[in-house]
Amino acid sequence: MKKKLSALLLASAMMLGLAACGGGGASTPAPEGTTPAENTNPDATLTLRIGISTNEEDPRAIAAQQFADEIAEKTDGALTAQVYPSGQLGGDADLINSMALDSGTVDIIITDASNFATYDPKMGISALPFQFADFEEAWAFMDSEVEAEAEEGLLDFNMRVLAHYCNGFRCVTNNKGPIETPADMQGMLIRTPENPVIMATMTALGANPQPLAFSELYQALNQGTYDAQENPIPVIYNNQLYEVQDYLSVTNHIYSGMCFTIAESTWNKLSAEQQEIVSAAAVASAEYDRELNKQMSDELVATLEESGMQINYPDLQPFADATASVLTDNADDYGDLLDKLTAWKEAYAAG
Repeated sequence: MKKKLSALLLASAMMLGLAACGGGGASTPAPEGTTPAENTNPDATLTLRIGISTNEEDPRAIAAQQFADEIAEKTDGALTAQVYPSGQLGGDADLINSMALDSGTVDIIITDASNFATYDPKMGISALPFQFADFEEAWAFMDSEVEAEAEEGLLDFNMRVLAHYCNGFRCVTNNKGPIETPADMQGMLIRTPENPVIMATMTALGANPQPLAFSELYQALNQGTYDAQENPIPVIYNNQLYEVQDYLSVTNHIYSGMCFTIAESTWNKLSAEQQEIVSAAAVASAEYDRELNKQMSDELVATLEESGMQINYPDLQPFADATASVLTDNADDYGDLLDKLTAWKEAYAAG
């Protein structure tokens, strides 16, 4: 399996390297003072900008490049895309704000579904702590009618969700020691995204969450500005956080489902045929992202240990008990979606 993962990463790195040398969909800095092309001429080429916060080795960047390649091929180059990794177009909160304001700086963003909760609280439904037992259950929920209902409100903010990527289950790293119980997190200064659900979860566990753009995280940890951070295992590895964090506790406290989201204003520039191609390519790239993320999550723990991290697997029930209030304290935000989530989980369990 390690050989398979290495081959996938090598192939993806080669693909991105070739793109950077002049191929379609290259990851290049955004020209200053420019905006995405207007589709005033049906024969004109339209270039979509894809913004993500993590680097080009992250599964979402690799899958986004697949998306870019597919739409270029299927439209004979009339529709192309460029991937801007590592927060080149802004951090997750900035990307969402840019799309909501229709600033013209980004056309597609791929970010945690619950990051949108700053605009519509219902978007936190998929990130409630300790809701999903495994990847398959989490993926099924992200593709469910319950999640689709939560996403309906985003159209009011110029955002249309086309597919669901996977970021994995979030785990805690720190430089103080193994986290065996919530008591070990008491007062721990932990970086989180600007995400109300994740921040509420960390607070319930006794930590002190402080938001920070992901692009600034490595340096902040290296300087000791923060004690800890929480992210899925592929993010921890692909962004070299193991270099500045000593301990990994596999808490799996939140599933991080991601929304492949296109600006509604951009969507309306596309012809009906282009919309169909873009939608299908988004779903196909999401399937690839999920496969790659799960594989990395399964295999990279051993690699992180080899890199020097000390890894522990705490009993998760005390963590689940401690965070139960995150659901009840914010029930008004979700309305009947909480009941629908419960009913969905019961139906899923029943097969």
